[in-house]
Amino acid sequence: MKEFRIRAYGRMELAQLYSPELTDIAAYRKMKKWILRCPGLLQRLYDLGYQPEHRSFTPLEVRVIVDALGEP
Repeated sequence: MKEFRIRAYGRMELAQLYSPELTDIAAYRKMKKWILRCPGLLQRLYDLGYQPEHRSFTPLEVRVIVDALGEP
């Protein structure tokens, strides 16, 4: 298996890494639910400048997500 690298990811691209068996949109919805359910994660992302309408995550946002959810 390929080693996970912290870099900028499209939101669906990152979601697919967590749930490769799902379609892009289903994987994104699942990851979004995980983010909402993880205490403090969404606020931490907002503190970094995250905006839900953006279609990608910065490397720093990816680091925060991976720290909270684990590597895909």
